[in-house]
Amino acid sequence: MRRGVDYIGVGVGAIIVDAAGQLFLAQRGPKAQNERGLWEFPGGAVEFGERLREALVREIREEYGITIEPGEMLTVTDHILPNEGQHWVSPSYICRIIDGIPTIREPEKCSAIGWFALDEIPDDLTQVTRHDLGLYRAYVTPAS
Repeated sequence: MRRGVDYIGVGVGAIIVDAAGQLFLAQRGPKAQNERGLWEFPGGAVEFGERLREALVREIREEYGITIEPGEMLTVTDHILPNEGQHWVSPSYICRIIDGIPTIREPEKCSAIGWFALDEIPDDLTQVTRHDLGLYRAYVTPAS
């Protein structure tokens, strides 16, 4: 049985912010499980018995060779992809890098990475990233 297809999967996401306020994004590769070619806040699936933050640290280390520190959970998104026959629940955390420089370690799953200012984010975003980005903008922009 496959998570996200045969039963609801849980996938955690990292909104990685650098000291200048830029956001780290990854472009989903040709063998990504869904939403191929779109930019995302990276993350991955939670394994049975694994805590959310532990899964996030593990996934980011495996995929980008960096160690992150997950901070505040920003949101949880219902990630339902009817055209791809998938259903995920996706908590996202605001994170910072505590060690390393990101590199692509799984090129079949990720075709590009980059740092983007909040006003320079690509338009072609995954469903969860679009949702999270809207909430993140409100989080960092003071209410008037």
